[in-house]
Amino acid sequence: MYVLRSVRAAVFAVVCVTVSLAMHVLAGGAPVGADVLAWAVLPTAAGAFVLARRKCGFGVLMGAGFAAQYGMHLWFTAGAVPPPTTGHEHGDGGLSAGLFMLLVHTVTALLSAHWLERGERGLATLLYLLFASILTVLWRYAPAVHHPVAPPAAPADRVPLVARLLAAAVSRRGPPAPSYAI
Repeated sequence: MYVLRSVRAAVFAVVCVTVSLAMHVLAGGAPVGADVLAWAVLPTAAGAFVLARRKCGFGVLMGAGFAAQYGMHLWFTAGAVPPPTTGHEHGDGGLSAGLFMLLVHTVTALLSAHWLERGERGLATLLYLLFASILTVLWRYAPAVHHPVAPPAAPADRVPLVARLLAAAVSRRGPPAPSYAI
């Protein structure tokens, strides 16, 4: 149980941090080194591991996502390859760039919360579909097992449909069957 939860948390953390960094750079932040990226994965994986132990509501996951995105924003800004020149402004955009950065991290937090909430069901569905697809391919292309099959009956040996229906009909006309009482 812990192994599966650890693997899921690690995969989530790697994807979440990578998407967060990509969106951070897209919004005007400076790129970071691989070491900064690796150090961002560890607390994200730990948080995902803790949150994955039981089902959490979207509100809890959203709060955790916002906290994680805020922390990653600060971490990426501090670990930028070329350090930012002025305070907390991102590039030349000033306030508009800061609002775009906020929007990008907010969207990433919402997507992460949605993914964590729906992730288990989605993973189960994905594995089910993968397994069903593999079985379908194997079933379709597997060599057929040949069993002797009786040839269809000749047309002369076939009983007409009306005769079969009449033979299967139960007739209840007539007097009731005698009951023997002692």
